[in-house]
Amino acid sequence: MKKRFLEAGKIVNTHGVAGEVKVQSWCDSPEVLTGFDTLYDAQQHPFRVMKSYVHKGCVIMRLEGVGSCDAADALRGTVLYLDREDIDLPEGLVFVQDMLGLPVFDQRTGETVGTLREVVANPAHDMYIISREGKKDALIPACAPFLVEVDLDGGRIVVETIEGLLE
Repeated sequence: MKKRFLEAGKIVNTHGVAGEVKVQSWCDSPEVLTGFDTLYDAQQHPFRVMKSYVHKGCVIMRLEGVGSCDAADALRGTVLYLDREDIDLPEGLVFVQDMLGLPVFDQRTGETVGTLREVVANPAHDMYIISREGKKDALIPACAPFLVEVDLDGGRIVVETIEGLLE
């Protein structure tokens, strides 16, 4: 079951004295987060975004109803969510949160190697961290020729490893 609300970032501090908040973006880039008019907290309470811009790798936001430094400080630590229905995802792309926890099947060996625990962004390509029962986590590049398919409907990720990659 796909989650309707996706984690997008966290309010980590205040900014200035007029009630703006500093948000650590968990999106592909901080700029992505500036494209939304409404964000939500864990209880699905909406925050209307009045203004947002990127500053030193974080997103500075003015949220409706937050007009003082004290009001902004009270939101520190709040995780912000995007509504899946507000996102127009390009064809062929999937949300990382939909992949986490999926089994990872190795086409070469015909075995499931573990489950996807985390996706780490690197300059060249993402890396999948695979949890393996009783073994050390494995790192698999999330690019061709290693990544064969992300099958959300089938509930698995298909990879093709090379000899020695999982040792």
